[in-house]
This record gives sequence, C-alpha cells and structure tokens, in this order.
Amino acid sequence: MNSRQRRGIILLVLSVLCAFAAFAGVLSLISDVDSKVGPETAAYELNQDVAAYQGLSADDFSKVSIPERWLPQTAVTDLSQLTGKIAATPLKKGSLLQSDMISNQPELKLGEQELAIMVDAETGVAGKISPGATVNIFATFAGTQQGERPESKIIVSGARVLDIGKLTPINQTSDQNGGNKSTEAVPITFALNAVDAQRVAYAESFATHVRLALVAPGSDTAIPSDQRTYTLEGDK
Repeated sequence: MNSRQRRGIILLVLSVLCAFAAFAGVLSLISDVDSKVGPETAAYELNQDVAAYQGLSADDFSKVSIPERWLPQTAVTDLSQLTGKIAATPLKKGSLLQSDMISNQPELKLGEQELAIMVDAETGVAGKISPGATVNIFATFAGTQQGERPESKIIVSGARVLDIGKLTPINQTSDQNGGNKSTEAVPITFALNAVDAQRVAYAESFATHVRLALVAPGSDTAIPSDQRTYTLEGDK
C-alpha cells in the first residue's frame, strides 16, 4: 500500500468518524428538545370574540395541541365543562380557554320566576345588555281617553337578565299609513318576582314601547315611587 492509498484510508476513516459525531450531535439535540417540550395535550382557544355573560358552546372554540409542561393548570381540556356556563368576562379571539374565564349560568332565586318578552333590538337592547346584567324596565303608554297624556313608567327596577335570544324579524304596523314595516326584536328572559312579572307582561301587551336601561354594577336600584312616572307636563 503506497502513501497515497494510506492517506485515502485515513481520510475515509476521519469522514466516517465525523459523520458519527454529527449524527450523535443531532440525536443529542433532539433529545434535549424533547426533554424541554415533552408530550403534547389538547387544549382549546377561542375562534371568535365572546361578550361577557354570553353562553358558551363548543362552536366558539378550536382544538389546539400544546406541550403539557407549558399548559396552565387552569386550562380547560374537556369542552363538556362548558355545559351551563357563561363567559365571566369579555373573551378575545385566540385566547386559551381557562376555568377562571367561565362561570355558571345565573339561576333563579327563591320566589323568582322566568319571564321572556320580545324587546325591540334597536331601542331596547342595542347590543349592550348580556345575561347576568341588571336593568331597569321602562314602558311608555299612550293616553287612551281624551285629555289623557302619554306617560313613561319605570315598571321594574333592578331586573336580572337570564338570557338573550337571537334577533327575530317581526312586522310592526306603521302609525302613519297603516302599512307594515319590518323590524327586529330580541327575546329576553328575566328573573322576576310574581308582581314584577305581572307588570312586565302587562307592559308587553299594552305599552306602546318597552325599553331596557342597563344599570351599572354596584348601583342602587331602588327608585322612589314618585320618580317612577314621567310626563312631559311634569318638566314644565
């Protein structure tokens, strides 16, 4: 074997050794990454914004895979936990669903009953009222006899909203030409005592309009009886 052949063999051996070293380095890197990442598990993130107090369903979330070691302990990994739950705060698209983001649906208290009415979507809700909110319910009545003045009444103060349904097209007769104009209303369910339920049912049947006023959290909802009725003449 001449010197040229010996050099070739030496270079070949060195190449093989370098290849083994590189392969060992790759295996070490993979092992290191695996040790840092670890096995993955399923979690869920929002695929759309969800308003506070809105009911939650599986359609609001997308399944994602996250390493177990990086998953918060409060992360929700089973969508069956959403049954009967609502958003505790406004939730943003892309947020990882966690147990402290959800709460139980409001339940009826002793002596309360559920009552649902249709409320004009534009003047009565305007997208600002959600389940769990507290509202005052206003009803406007037209004078039915000659000389009677129209008046607005706060028929219920501090009503608790249990649920808000979907927009529903309805027809409302126009006062000007007797035709029909299209509008939208929303079914809203309240938790009310027996007397307030009667007041709301009466207003839905006989009032010209029923409107809701959102009450700020922590506000005093008690309204004196002499401040519950308004007429234009009363301001003069």
